[in-house]
Amino acid sequence: MDKKQDAFPRIVIIGGGFGGIQLAKKLKNKPVEILLLDKHNYHTFQPLLYQVATGVLEGDSIGFPIRRIFTHQKNFTFHMAMVQKINFDNNTVIADAGEFEYDYLVIATGANTNFFGNKELEHFTMPMKNIAEAQNLRSLMLQNLEKALVTKDKAERDALLTFVVVGGGPTGVELSGALSELREYILCKDYPGLCNADMKVYLVEGKPVLLGAMSPQASVKAKQFLSEMDVTIFNSVHVESYDGNMLKIDDGTTIKTRNVFWAAGVRGEVPAGIPPEIIAKGSRIQTDEINRVQGCKNVFAIGDVSAVISDANPAGFPGVAQVALQQGKQLAKNLINIINGEPTTPFVYTDLGTMATIGRNKAVADLRRLHFQGFFAWLLWMFVHLMSLAGFSNKAIVFFNWAIGYFTRNSDNRLIVHHFNTKTMMTDPVAR
Repeated sequence: MDKKQDAFPRIVIIGGGFGGIQLAKKLKNKPVEILLLDKHNYHTFQPLLYQVATGVLEGDSIGFPIRRIFTHQKNFTFHMAMVQKINFDNNTVIADAGEFEYDYLVIATGANTNFFGNKELEHFTMPMKNIAEAQNLRSLMLQNLEKALVTKDKAERDALLTFVVVGGGPTGVELSGALSELREYILCKDYPGLCNADMKVYLVEGKPVLLGAMSPQASVKAKQFLSEMDVTIFNSVHVESYDGNMLKIDDGTTIKTRNVFWAAGVRGEVPAGIPPEIIAKGSRIQTDEINRVQGCKNVFAIGDVSAVISDANPAGFPGVAQVALQQGKQLAKNLINIINGEPTTPFVYTDLGTMATIGRNKAVADLRRLHFQGFFAWLLWMFVHLMSLAGFSNKAIVFFNWAIGYFTRNSDNRLIVHHFNTKTMMTDPVAR
């Protein structure tokens, strides 16, 4: 067992996402010992995963080594470990890398794709919640374009060139726009013999509007932008089934396609050992106003895996990066106050705004009472996301890629790194 040092209380953080990283940073030079556990050795900037999936960026440019982030933080230790269970009785975290003691535990494991219990959709559709999944999505898309170029079967060719994005939130809208731009600027150039009219892009959303969490102005404008980019939009419908060949929607529509990308929901990544009675809707852990897990004195949860439910906030806070960042910052203060025997301060979320980009010079932005659409919103989106990336090298690489892409309307990141059997959605042995 990995035992804590006696000098300072040990705070174990599970998860190197926005919340966990922010919390660890804010505890720098504090009289605590910090141990961060994550199954990856890098932090992922998830808002740009769709650009990895569509070949705009390479995966390395949106991932940054966790150890590099904390190079000069002396009270910080990192272990790459897959957490298997939390043992509340003896204050330990059991992982594949060992068993770790804690004085205070913070669960910041984030969220994963929610297929709402549909195993067929889970098997045949492509999610996009991490770098590996984004690269898999890109490989499948490019592989199908290659197949479409040589197949003699028109029905199969049409299916290979039909792309369906399920989910009309920011991820689905941005991915749909990026696919449309790939069709507009890349398809004919890279695949002579295919033309833009051959490739179809559909967006399926269960709500009556796109970007339902944003302002009505943003929703309307986003739909207008996508419609102008020849994306076919289905609102107020749900996917019933997809068997790898035929997608069925509950309004009776069927679409023959080899490409279904799932961005329709998320569920919290809850470690084993959490009592089921405190897990709320969406697989989120219920906490009090200072993010302390219900029924626990020294265990906390922040970010997408947490649910601060109250009469004023019955659904909890939205699963966005700003919530995790603000919770991490506030919890750092509260943990020090708890250790020092001082009063804590309830978490209050400040909504700084929401943005989504649809394509070249097209974006929507809600900044509190201010609403922007078009070119200025697009510039604002790029600036905010560029500045939010970890590390100067990542900022420079992404800016360089964006600049090259803007002026050339092209990129060099369209590599097929995995080969899929599109009948089974399994990696072919030859590619391993």
